[in-house]
Amino acid sequence: MVTNVLITGAGSGFGRGIAFGLAKDSNYEVIATTQDYAQIFPLEQEAKGLGLKNIEFDKLDVTSPDDRSKAADWDIDVLLNNAGISEGGSALDIPAKAIDAQLQTNVIGPIALTQIIARKMIERKSGRIVFMSSVAGLTVDPFSGAYSASKHAVEAFAEALYKETRPYDIDVLTINPGPFLTGFNDRMFETYRNWGEDTPKPVFDYSKLNFPHEQYDPQIVIDEAITIIKAKNPMYRNVLPKSIIEDQKSQLACIWTRKTKDGEGETNELVSKAGSIAKETPVD
Repeated sequence: MVTNVLITGAGSGFGRGIAFGLAKDSNYEVIATTQDYAQIFPLEQEAKGLGLKNIEFDKLDVTSPDDRSKAADWDIDVLLNNAGISEGGSALDIPAKAIDAQLQTNVIGPIALTQIIARKMIERKSGRIVFMSSVAGLTVDPFSGAYSASKHAVEAFAEALYKETRPYDIDVLTINPGPFLTGFNDRMFETYRNWGEDTPKPVFDYSKLNFPHEQYDPQIVIDEAITIIKAKNPMYRNVLPKSIIEDQKSQLACIWTRKTKDGEGETNELVSKAGSIAKETPVD
């Protein structure tokens, strides 16, 4: 039996890799969607060159009600909510328009799309909904408040949906990548350039800051995501790479013992690192 998979944000990064990886398996029919039409032609050419006939491409901007309405005509077995953007900047500086764009793309659009597709899954009592979340949905770094807020919201919706869909035999799960070298994280620290001249003078000099983590090979997420999508009964939460799971748990536990005066008068370790690390630094 063929499994129909819809992937949003498939124009690049994880989404693109997962779409092509799944399409190499004849048991899967993939609808790979992009934010705009300009991304589609090179993807079609690549698929043609690989001889892949079970993948098609379409425009689906998750923030567009008209684009989302297309999904009502599709029979989807697996929805991978992968589309997302990252708006960087301190909570002291980032303008409201950037926060709004962050939430529209990462939260409101994907949830509205999920509502459309989930109704068909409820009717037939089967389906799988996968949210490409992030470790930023569990822990928070400086300068990533808006992005983390969006991923925390995704985590909340996923958890609620998991509990609400138990009677309908629908799988709900999250994939939570850590720092991976797709370019996505580094671009987060460049979005301040779009804030406009009317933005108040920022507290931080973003021209001197970069993403404060060494980054892993994205193929790890691509391969694991494909395995998770194909698995009969995968874990609900999937932090990647698995080597950082204990660190995530430790960071969450530390919040319970933190006091308000802790660290006052000092510069946070990751703020300092953002000022010293080079762009796109890989993990050794």
